Amino acid sequence: MAIAPNSTAPLFGEGASSTLRLVLYLAGAIALMVADRRGDYLDHLRQGAGVLMEPVYRIAALPAELARGARLAMADRGQLSETNAELSRQLMLAQTRLRRYDALQEQNQRLQELLAVQRSLALSVQLAKVINVDFGAFRRDRIMLDVGSANDVQVGQAVIDAHGVMGQVIEVHPHSCSVMLITDAAHAIPVKIERTGLRTIAHGGGTLDTLELPNIPVSADVKVGDHIVTSGLGGRFPADFPVGVIRSIANDASGMFAAATATPDAALDRSFEVLVLHELVDPVGPPAPAEEIGPPKSLAMPLPTPPAPKPVQP
Repeated sequence: MAIAPNSTAPLFGEGASSTLRLVLYLAGAIALMVADRRGDYLDHLRQGAGVLMEPVYRIAALPAELARGARLAMADRGQLSETNAELSRQLMLAQTRLRRYDALQEQNQRLQELLAVQRSLALSVQLAKVINVDFGAFRRDRIMLDVGSANDVQVGQAVIDAHGVMGQVIEVHPHSCSVMLITDAAHAIPVKIERTGLRTIAHGGGTLDTLELPNIPVSADVKVGDHIVTSGLGGRFPADFPVGVIRSIANDASGMFAAATATPDAALDRSFEVLVLHELVDPVGPPAPAEEIGPPKSLAMPLPTPPAPKPVQP
């Protein structure tokens, strides 16, 4: 009998055929359970099915894995960016501190050299710092110091560094002063050859590494490498301060004199700390009497008294 489409039929109906079918199903189930118990056939079947279904599981989980990986990648990239920025900041700070340490070492070395020069001088000196330089086309070879009339600085005072003479003060303000370097084309300084004592004038060559010594007698004993020092003439620069080293000698156009060029000893383009020389006041009045030579008066023996003359008998 045909079953209508809208009707339902039970798996096991009434009658002998249905009972037989139920018995067969139960027997088959029992047989499968016994076989699975003894041979683990169902485990192998399940494992095979799992292997077949694993690609399906992976494909189904792929979108979620991709989304999680993208989130982790973004988080890791952001963390790496923050870490990189922090490391860059620390590196910059370390480099800045290192450069500052090197600068402090150089400054300490310069100050120690200036201190050694100050101790060796028999003059009153004042420490000053370079606060500005002027190497322009119209006012060449000028520097400005952080001391002025408030510090008793006056026009004409000599300025030196740890290596030699730098120049002289030409303009004074309340808290600063302008210094003309010895290499300025308008500057001249009385010098002498340290080896021979020959006196001459050193003019500025217009560049920071050149001094010119014109009008040297051809017969004068001047050699390349001779040191020139201040002669003390003119009263502006104290005597025997280092000025420079002669680097070349040649005859002038007339052939009657020789002209030499020298390299300044002072670090004109590198010194940041300098010394301004203050002349000591000369004592007023005659010099003190010289100390008497001889034994102390307390130990001196009294001279014997000569005997009185005897009266003459008539």
